[in-house]
Order: sequence, then C-alpha cells, then structure tokens
Amino acid sequence: MKLLMHPAIDATRLSQVRDIAGSITVVNAESREQAISEIVDADAFFGKLTPELLKHAAQLKWVQSPTASLEHYLFPELIAHPCQLSNMRGLFSDVIADHVMGCVLCFARNLHRYRDQQRRGHWEPIGGEQTRPSFATGPGNPSDIDRAHLHLGDASLGVIGVGQIGSEICRRAAAFGMTLTGVDPVCRSVPGALETVWPTDQLDRLLAESDFVVIAAPHTPQTEKLIGMQQLKQMRSSSVLINIGRGVIVDLSDLTRALQEGVIAGAALDVFEIEPLPPGHPLWSLENVILTPHVAAASPRIAERHTQTFLTNLQRFAAGEPLYTQVDKERWY
Repeated sequence: MKLLMHPAIDATRLSQVRDIAGSITVVNAESREQAISEIVDADAFFGKLTPELLKHAAQLKWVQSPTASLEHYLFPELIAHPCQLSNMRGLFSDVIADHVMGCVLCFARNLHRYRDQQRRGHWEPIGGEQTRPSFATGPGNPSDIDRAHLHLGDASLGVIGVGQIGSEICRRAAAFGMTLTGVDPVCRSVPGALETVWPTDQLDRLLAESDFVVIAAPHTPQTEKLIGMQQLKQMRSSSVLINIGRGVIVDLSDLTRALQEGVIAGAALDVFEIEPLPPGHPLWSLENVILTPHVAAASPRIAERHTQTFLTNLQRFAAGEPLYTQVDKERWY
C-alpha cells in the first residue's frame, strides 16, 4: 500500500508517520507535479485533495482531511468517489466549550460591560446606583442590581448541533447547574448531562425555552442561513445568541438588526458570515455584543492532537479497522 501526502509535511511529523506506516510506502510530495504522478497508485492521501489530483487517482481508498470542517474541502467528485473520508473532528471540543462558558459567564455577570466601565474609570454596579445598600434586600426581594446579574443555576442553555463540541458544551453547562436542551440530526443524548436531545424539527422550541442559544453545528447545505430574523424572534428578548459554529449559519444582517432593535439581549460571536468583520460594521460598537476573531479553538494542545488523529486513522487503515473520525460525505460531517 501507498500513502501520499501533499502539501509536504515537516520532518518531525514525517518520521512519526513512517513509524506508524510500517510496510506502507510513504510519499511526501513537495510539488504539484510529483503529487499528480504519485497519486496514480496511491491507496491513501493526506493533505489538500483537489479535483485535478482525484482525477488521476486509480485506486484511492482513504482520504484524511487536515481540517475538521469540510465545507471548503469537499467537492462533487470527492463526494461521489467510493473512497472513505476522515476529518479532524474532536480536536477542539473542550477548548471551544471553555470559550462558550467564558461568554456565558461574561453575560451572566456583565463582565464585558464592567470592563468597558473600567476603561472609562467609571464605578457603578450594572442595574443600580453607585452605592449599594448592604441590607436593603432579602430573599424574594432582589434589588435591580441582583436582577441584572444572572444566577446560572436558574438559567437555561440550548445547543444547536450536539456533536462532539456541542456535547462538551452541555457537560460544562451542566456543571454550572444550567437547564439544558439540544437539537441534532443524529445525537440523541449526552450521557451525564442531557438525557434527551431533540431532533432538529424542535429548533423553534429550543429557541423559545433558552436563555442562551449556542450554535455548535457545522456548515452543511442544511445549516446555511439556519438562523434569520424569523428564528431570532422565537428567542426571548432577554436571551443571548452564541455562535462558535460557522458564520454562514446566521444571517449577519438579520442578527445585527435584532440586536439593535432589542429582539434579543445580546450575542457572542467568534465566527461571522463575512470574515474579517468589515471595519465600521455596526456590531463593532454594540455594547451588548462580544466579538472574537475566530479564535475559540486556539490552544497549544491542538497541533499534537492533530498529528495524533492522523496517526490513529493511519494505524486503523493499515490494520483494516474502521477509521476513528470517518465522515458521511453526503452530510458533510
């Protein structure tokens, strides 16, 4: 058997690949021309597969994508090809879940707004006067300050897309005592966190019942523009939308208008329909929005996990075992 890699990988990873490959011939193609020549009799491929390369492949059985998302990797000929495809899902689940809970905590405790006040040198509790009475309130009689700070144990969180990332978000949120809901086309439960995951036709119900709505779905033909004004109006006016999935899932114009008009209370966005978000876009100046530049998955652990996922799949392929992260090409995940 033969494994072709293109673009070529570095010497350290190449050595690890050859250690795992055993009797499999490993070709680390430096040029497009070499890749075209070598893919003719390759059984496996790692890297950026193009329609041109696939056209020359005569016996390709497995393709390993170097990415978790596949909207920029798949093309019609690859979907139709009989080869198996695996991706890099699972690398970011805990990292992105941490990012989501950071956003939840910011909105629950108004941390982003207090940061803005700090820069202005302004001391005032959100929802109240500058000096808070020490004994003015008691149980059952919260002050305006108390009302402005959400108790997470009283809050609900709904996850759209309960895959590996969505499941980890549920586990994190459950640890805070939040009430959970989720919709997914495949997953039906998250052991230890969410007993029942609803089918996707229950999306409107999730939107209506959630204080925080988290989009953790991949970009597929079914999820593109999934959230527009109609869906945003299903949410509570006090709710927050968090998107760490893909920007094209949310109509950016509709979301901007919903935030400006108070249809929903806020949003935390790591991905955008247009990236980078253009200078001067209204979202930059909205107090009720937290923006991050597509960094929810950033972690020093990702590189080693990336390599290990490829090596695990290579080992399984060589042994004739099911791939660790095989995907359904028709579904894009």
